[in-house]
Amino acid sequence: MEHGDPHDLRDLFDNAPCGYLSTLPDGTITTVNATLLGWLGRGREELVGRLRFADLLTFGGKVFHETHFAPLLRMGGEVREIAFEISAADGRRLPVLVNAAVRAGADGEPRLVRITLLDATHRRAYEQELLRARQEADRERDAVERERARLQRLTEILQRTLLPPSLPPVPGLDAAAHYHVASSDRVGGDFYDLFPITPDRWGVFLGDVCGKGPDAAVLTSAARYTLRSAAAHVGDPAAVLANLNDVLLQQVHTDRMRFCTAVFGVLTRDGDGFTAVLASGGHPPPLLTRADGGVHELTTPGGQLIGVFPDVRVVTTTTRLGPGDTLLLYSDGLIEARGADGGMFGEQCLSELATAFPGRTAAAIADDLIARLTAYAPKATDDTAILVLTVPSAEPG
Repeated sequence: MEHGDPHDLRDLFDNAPCGYLSTLPDGTITTVNATLLGWLGRGREELVGRLRFADLLTFGGKVFHETHFAPLLRMGGEVREIAFEISAADGRRLPVLVNAAVRAGADGEPRLVRITLLDATHRRAYEQELLRARQEADRERDAVERERARLQRLTEILQRTLLPPSLPPVPGLDAAAHYHVASSDRVGGDFYDLFPITPDRWGVFLGDVCGKGPDAAVLTSAARYTLRSAAAHVGDPAAVLANLNDVLLQQVHTDRMRFCTAVFGVLTRDGDGFTAVLASGGHPPPLLTRADGGVHELTTPGGQLIGVFPDVRVVTTTTRLGPGDTLLLYSDGLIEARGADGGMFGEQCLSELATAFPGRTAAAIADDLIARLTAYAPKATDDTAILVLTVPSAEPG
């Protein structure tokens, strides 16, 4: 292997734990590894030169390939973590996550498309088993405790996929997050993330899906991965939320409505700070605290819920984060928490607390907000997520 033994390299390609294939720009398959052939139950001669990648997909997958996957690939040169189902020769459907990248020739024109398929069977099984377990618990009252223990094991696995394990370091930015799950199932409907788009641009979002527990968790998972995927190929935050709206509308079931509120933003490095472009769909306005203690709501009036209307209205706002400035994104569980007297924590209380943000770290701000919320409403009944983004002051101390 040290010297690139072609037999070893071929074995690594053919017997990798994931499926590999290459196609021409028109989708015609030119190379496929043994792992993928085994999943499909087909011979190499059946695929190479005869079928297109889209021919391996289910009917719904073919439609999504033509309307979303192929256009995104042409525009951005790559796509990541797109969920498909491929059809095996015996009729089985195998859920996969697909990554694809275009390879250009010396003339700069597309020559090949490299595609990797990851087996998503276990992840799909977690989600399906989670929903099935909840339904059984509703029908079998005498087995609630036993089912709750089993459900807990499954939900813990799924919950770990819904939120980032930690926020990544962003040069010039101090970030902290906190999430309180109010559901007895310990699976929440709020979601957030901070992630790189390019070396100088970062995506950030926080949202709240309709409902709680396992049903909300499935929608949360779809929203989070859709936003990350769209951010890599669509620069406009409003277009990213519009893409999420399309995906949620496709997943609506006739017996219930699935929707969410969300704020999605792009932070671009700008000298000693960042330019922030934020889009909102029906979500509470982010709070901006300037270095001098001034507090401003970044309002986006008229932004509509995501996943309800085909032509959703998404409103954007642009601001700059300079040294000492703090941007707070939060879900409505923060401002709508009710105390013992029935009153709400409220936006006014939050704005008053925000005047003390300057000079403090993001973690200290997050800890203080949660301590104040817990003291006010120790038995909060709604999920609460907060994401604090602070540009450290240029002044010592």
